[in-house]
Amino acid sequence: MDGGTGLAAPGTRRSRVALYAGLAVAMVAVMAAILLAMGRTPICKCGTVEFWHGTVRDSGNSQHLTDWYSFTHIIHGFLFYMGAWLIGVVRGKPLPLGVAFLLALGAECAWEILENTNMVIERYRATNIALDYYGDSVINSVSDVVMMIAGFWLARVWPVWLTVVVAILMEVIVGYWIRDNLTLNIIMLIYPLDAIDRWQAGS
Repeated sequence: MDGGTGLAAPGTRRSRVALYAGLAVAMVAVMAAILLAMGRTPICKCGTVEFWHGTVRDSGNSQHLTDWYSFTHIIHGFLFYMGAWLIGVVRGKPLPLGVAFLLALGAECAWEILENTNMVIERYRATNIALDYYGDSVINSVSDVVMMIAGFWLARVWPVWLTVVVAILMEVIVGYWIRDNLTLNIIMLIYPLDAIDRWQAGS
């Protein structure tokens, strides 16, 4: 993927990076403001901020900085990078890296907002695995975006085979440990299957 720098002077490159960074920060800030306006809590109602919260079936899930679902957001970054690459293939010219990054960031921020609408929350809660889910805290949503960013840039520097292997390992490990992962999450959100719901209920 084209870095978008070409033979530009160092000052021009620095200005472009500063512009992309500023836009990225602004996008995350707008997302956080929208989530607050939607009634999302800034942090867990328990009053604490944990770096890692590993219990899925309780009210603290998706309320702290990282949890099992953080891995799915890293995979989001992998997929968004691949999507930007495919766009470049279709248009016959790679997307500038900064543009690709902002598109990925916009998609992730949009998903965090959509995910925390009542419609999607209730859709999740229709399954056994998410009975205690009432939406993300704002700090968790921001952390999810950071995880996506990490995945995007890892996909940028890692060889394709390593990115694919890591994504598969994360899906398998998370799926085994909590009976949920990105693949199952998508299936149960779009077309819930009773067999999966019963299996998840046994966790």
